[in-house]
Amino acid sequence: MNTLKIIVFFIFFSHINTLFSQKNNIIPTPVEQTIKSGYMEIENSPEIIADFELNSAATLFKDAVKKLELANDKQTKNRIIFSLNKKLKYEEYILKINSDKITIEASTKTGAIYGFQSLNQLMNINFKNEVIKLQNQVIKDSPKFKYRGMHLDVGRHMYPVDFIKKYIDGLAMLKFNNFHWHLTEDQGWRIEIEKYPELNNVGSFRDSTLIGHYTDKPWQFDKTRYGGFYTKKEIKEVVRYAEDRGINVIPEIEMPGHSQAAVSSYPELGCTGEQVGVAPLWGVFKEIYCSKNETFDFLEDIIDEVVELFPGKYIHIGGDEAPKTNWKACGNCQDVIKREGLKDEHELQSYFITRMEQYINSKGKQIIGWDEILEGGLAPNATVMSWRGISGGLEAAKMNHEVIMTPNATCYLDHYQAKDTTNEPLAIGGYTPIEEIYNYEPIPDELDESLHKYIIGAQGNVWTEYMKTSDHVEYMVFPRIFALSEVVWAENKPSFEEFEKKVIDVYPILDKMDVNYSKHLERLE
Repeated sequence: MNTLKIIVFFIFFSHINTLFSQKNNIIPTPVEQTIKSGYMEIENSPEIIADFELNSAATLFKDAVKKLELANDKQTKNRIIFSLNKKLKYEEYILKINSDKITIEASTKTGAIYGFQSLNQLMNINFKNEVIKLQNQVIKDSPKFKYRGMHLDVGRHMYPVDFIKKYIDGLAMLKFNNFHWHLTEDQGWRIEIEKYPELNNVGSFRDSTLIGHYTDKPWQFDKTRYGGFYTKKEIKEVVRYAEDRGINVIPEIEMPGHSQAAVSSYPELGCTGEQVGVAPLWGVFKEIYCSKNETFDFLEDIIDEVVELFPGKYIHIGGDEAPKTNWKACGNCQDVIKREGLKDEHELQSYFITRMEQYINSKGKQIIGWDEILEGGLAPNATVMSWRGISGGLEAAKMNHEVIMTPNATCYLDHYQAKDTTNEPLAIGGYTPIEEIYNYEPIPDELDESLHKYIIGAQGNVWTEYMKTSDHVEYMVFPRIFALSEVVWAENKPSFEEFEKKVIDVYPILDKMDVNYSKHLERLE
C-alpha cells in the first residue's frame, strides 16, 4: 500500500469515527434518520426561539437542559428553534441538528413535543463532562398508530401523585399519547365524587387485603385498613401535567361489574340491597350494579363530575367480568328485560351499556369498553378494547367499530418476565418476555385489508393486585414498555438484537429518572 492510499484510508476511517462516535439511537425508531458529518456541542443554556403554538415543547426543553446542569460559560453559542410547519401531519415532526442550531418543525404542539422527546433522548445519552455533543442529523418522524396507550390500575393498590407524574414522564419519553387511569374497582373507589361522599368515606377503603397469591390456600389477610382516593384538585393536576406532555388521560369508571366498592357505599345500588364490604380479595364478584333507574341516575351524576375533570375524547366504562347471578334473581332486572323486549341478561348488559353510552355521548364524549361489551349487542358508537385474545377485536372491526388491541397474553405487564420466577417479585402468573411484546403486530393477519383502518392502536395494561409499591410497578413495566412503544410507533422496527442494544444504551436515562427497571434483556436465553 503506497503512502497516498494510507492517507486516504486514514482520512476515511477518521470520518467514520467522527460520524458514529456519538450515540444516535432513539426509542421508538424514527421513520427516517439521516446522520450527517459534524456535530453540535451544547455547553451552556442555548437560546430558545419558539412560535407561540409550540411553547409547551420549548418549556419542556428548557426544563430538560436545566436538569442536565451544563457547564454554562455564560455566553450563549447555540440556538434551538421550535418552528410551526402547517404542512406536517398532526403528530409529525422534523428534527434538524446542525453545528450552530437545532430546529424542530411541527404543525401542532403534540408534534413539537415528540420532536423534543427524540432530542431529549439524544441529549441524555450524549451528555458527558457537563457538555452535550450531538451528531448532526435530520429526523423525519410520525407514528404508525394513532392510539398508543398505557394503563395503570390504582383500584387494587394506589400510588402517590408524584409517582403518577413519573409514570406519565415514562410514557411521554416513548411517545405514548394515552394514559388509561383505572380509577374504580371492587377493592377501592379512587376518584373524589362530591355528590356521593360515601364513595370516598366507605368505598375508598377496605378493611383487609389478601396476603400472598390468590392460589395460596387457605387465604390469609393483612387486617390493616387500606385505601385512599385522588381529590379533584390532584386529578386536575395530573391531567394538566399529562396534557403538557402530549398525553390524554382516559378515566375508567367500571360498570356494571367490578362495582362492589360502590355498592358497599350505597347498598341500594345492588340487586339485593344488602350491605357488603369493599372486597379484600382479588377476582370477580357478583355484587354488580342493579339495572334500575336509580342506578342510572347515580351513574349519570358520576359522569357529570367526571367529564368536568377529563377534557379528552374518551371515558372507559369497563363492561367486563359482570356475573349475571344477581340479575337473574332480581325482580327489577327481570322487569327491565320484559319491558325492553330483551332476550336474556347478556342483552340486558348491552341495554345497560347502550343507555350509559347515550348519556356519555350527550356530554360530547365517546365510550371505550372491554370486549365483553360485544355480548348481547355492541353499543352504537363504542370503541372496543380486545383483551381476551384478538377475537373481540376482529368482531368489532368487522362491525366497523374502532378497536384498541390489548390481548392479555402479550400486552399484560403483570405477567412474569422470566421462566425461572425464583428471584422475581410476586406476579399474577403467565410469562411475557420483552421479545414477545416486541414481535407483536396489532393488526391480525386474518383481518381483511379494507378493515385495517379500524385497528387504531394497542395498549399495555398494568393490573396491580400484586404490586404494592411503585417500585414494583416500575420493575414490571420497564423496559417492556420500550418494546410496546416500537410496536405502536415504528413503521420499520429494527431487528430484536439491534433493539436490545438500543435499550441498554437508554438505561442511563432510566437511572437519571430513578426508575427501578428490570434487566432481563441481559439474561435472555
